[in-house]
Amino acid sequence: MTLLFFGIFAFSLAVSFVATRQVRDMATRRGWVSFPRDGRHVHKSPLPRLGGLAIFLAFSLSLSLWLLLALFFPRLLEGFAPTTLLRIYVPACLIFCLGIYDDLHGAGPYLKFAVQAVAAAMLFAGGMRILDLPVLFGHHTLPWSIGLPLTVLWVVAITNAFNLIDGLDGLAAGSALFSTMVFFVVALVNHSWLGSLMSVALAGAILGFLRFNFNPATIFLGDSGSLFIGFILSALALAGAQKAPTFVAVAIPVVSFGLPILETALSILRRLISGRPIFTADREHIHHKLLAMGFSHRQVVIVLYAVSALFALLSLFLLWPTGSTLGLVLAVVGTGIWLGVQHLNYLEFGELRRVAQRTIEQPQIVINNLAVRRAVEELKVATDFNQVCSILTAAFENNDFDAFELHVKSLPGDSSEHGDATRPLRWSKLPHMIAISGPPSWKLTLDLLATSNRRRGSLVVFRAYNQRDLHLDVNLLTAEFPVVLADALDRALAAPDVLIAPAQGGSRYLAANL
Repeated sequence: MTLLFFGIFAFSLAVSFVATRQVRDMATRRGWVSFPRDGRHVHKSPLPRLGGLAIFLAFSLSLSLWLLLALFFPRLLEGFAPTTLLRIYVPACLIFCLGIYDDLHGAGPYLKFAVQAVAAAMLFAGGMRILDLPVLFGHHTLPWSIGLPLTVLWVVAITNAFNLIDGLDGLAAGSALFSTMVFFVVALVNHSWLGSLMSVALAGAILGFLRFNFNPATIFLGDSGSLFIGFILSALALAGAQKAPTFVAVAIPVVSFGLPILETALSILRRLISGRPIFTADREHIHHKLLAMGFSHRQVVIVLYAVSALFALLSLFLLWPTGSTLGLVLAVVGTGIWLGVQHLNYLEFGELRRVAQRTIEQPQIVINNLAVRRAVEELKVATDFNQVCSILTAAFENNDFDAFELHVKSLPGDSSEHGDATRPLRWSKLPHMIAISGPPSWKLTLDLLATSNRRRGSLVVFRAYNQRDLHLDVNLLTAEFPVVLADALDRALAAPDVLIAPAQGGSRYLAANL
């Protein structure tokens, strides 16, 4: 069998190498090329994108060679069921035709999903299906009403995951090559000769194509290639699940597809968090982020090859699952993903961290908000200027602002005893900010317009720049607070009063007339 596997691999490699060159030249002559557009593509000149045709031809001819040899050497069919091959190959041809149509004419996402769902249902009908999920449902065989949707979801997800990472020269094909090698080893261990044969045929086809697809590429994989490869790999995972232990059948494919699955999950989460449609294209994929960090095109591909190789190696550890092995693999995968996502600096996940931090700090936010709400209620019944000043001081001592200036506008009808009150009143938590000229700060100016439509000046609040978030809902200051303060000033300045500058706690409060 070793000689057979090596021969099929070599034949597939040679056919792919020759076919890729021919397909490239033909597509260029006929104008079947991909033009850079939308600012998303990294290539600068038009390139043919029908590389999947060469991979499909090499894969198909390799399997045909095996069947032809089996006519002369029937022993090659021992343990094989040619019908099983057809159950995978026929829906794979449907996916390939979809990819060709998309490369030449363009296909919408709903058409793609519909055809992929039909192909997945064909796999399910052919016996390639998800039988159970012990993590979720225990060791029970799933009814078809659950197994069918899960099978379709798996096939559609993996098929499109490889399509999603096809953004740099050689990236999708190289990542798929590592996953294919994993499936070859797993199939050998499980004595699945058909799975081993299909894996080496696909590996040879991919490797021969990579000669022309690695940076700088002269031909693209195209949807005909990425969808076809993703579908074959998802089908091989389902076929292998019929012979492998449940844990191995579930864990190994998921880990070996680590990079495309991670890219897909990040893309969906990012777009959901930012409120954009899931199918929106952008330049925030993992490879785009690495390019933005200063890596060259080729360096990014090599880095992601290393990531794919690490996922492949970790998945092979699960062939001999033990408690310590499982824990080690999960720890390495989880830590690696966490650190990698942190370094990619996605704005959406930064916002999630901020929300989580705000949740932890919510008790302090509630305390500060209550201080402002309490000030609003007290200002509603305040009748003299001293009381207004005391309320403001108490409110701002219990929130994250560092200083304020109250500018009162004198109006006809005000008591003459309050002439000096129209000069700015300043308060600060820090002595060096009394003149609001200490450390760099930002300010918020609130215009004081009473319910009588009389302008009563303004309140300017200051906060020194620092790394700590503001633990206060600013809407509380900008909504009802200015109106209530203006009304309180209206009442206070219309009645005789005596200005006294209160000092509370350790704060500094100055009235300009003192």
